Amino acid sequence: MQFEAAVEAGKIIFAEKPVAVDAPGYRRVLAANEKAKAKKLAVAVGHHLRHEVKHREVIQRIHDGAIGDVKFQRAYFNSGGVWTRPRKEGMTEMEFQVNNWYYFNWLSGDHIAEQHVHDLDVMNWIAQGHPVEANGMGGRQVRISPNHGEIFDHHAVEFTYADGSKGFSFCRHIKNCWNSFSEHAHGTKGSASIQGHGKAELFIDGQDAQVWDRGPDGHQVEHDNLFAAIDAGTEHNEMGYSADSTMTAILGRMATYSGKQITWDQAIASEVDLSPPGYSFDDKPQPEPGPDGIYPCAIPGVTKVL
Repeated sequence: MQFEAAVEAGKIIFAEKPVAVDAPGYRRVLAANEKAKAKKLAVAVGHHLRHEVKHREVIQRIHDGAIGDVKFQRAYFNSGGVWTRPRKEGMTEMEFQVNNWYYFNWLSGDHIAEQHVHDLDVMNWIAQGHPVEANGMGGRQVRISPNHGEIFDHHAVEFTYADGSKGFSFCRHIKNCWNSFSEHAHGTKGSASIQGHGKAELFIDGQDAQVWDRGPDGHQVEHDNLFAAIDAGTEHNEMGYSADSTMTAILGRMATYSGKQITWDQAIASEVDLSPPGYSFDDKPQPEPGPDGIYPCAIPGVTKVL
């Protein structure tokens, strides 16, 4: 709704990721972006890794064939998790969920969409397109309390791209475990390893490794590039690939929540709408806590996502 309103108002837009939390939202964003392009509006999206120097250097070389044909990729966003904001006395259910937004799908899309989408965007960038199919598994193992809403605390997804290459995606929010924020590509002539906020390495068979330091923070560079495009009056619209990366995360969530193999075409046609009935603090969003205050989560093999 916010993107649609900004487009209708003819505004320059910076949108954070994810840009949707369900397939109906993805379709709305794409439709609004067609209007944005017709109006020649500048649209930036917070995929800062697209603007990191070491990502751009390595991925350009991958596209130029440095590591041969990419056969599979690995992507990780494993961490100890984020904040919680306990319920305060007198809060309505809507107030609590908005304040604790990370843990509700209609607000964040689960951490596979809210956070791991960065890595999925890099996988799509390397593959030069979105996946055509996904299957996976996940669950809620340790993050179970009235303050943790309905989302999973781990996901593992196998994505298949149109050329047959695979993308293996792992994200986890569990303390005292191995952590990584990184993307890796493996080809017929070598491999590449890129740390989200660290160095990047390119390994070409028979050659010494090439290494890039991080360089300027992409969170700043993405704005520098937006401002430069505005000043120059040049086209700048990042919503197309960003929407596809968000939908990739939603596809992954559909696979882990359902336990089913889901195709891209099935996913984008889904009519499952996570929107609440209204947007006042007295409206009641869809997820409701059980008698013990715990919100039920998806059950693979039972939960329907299409």
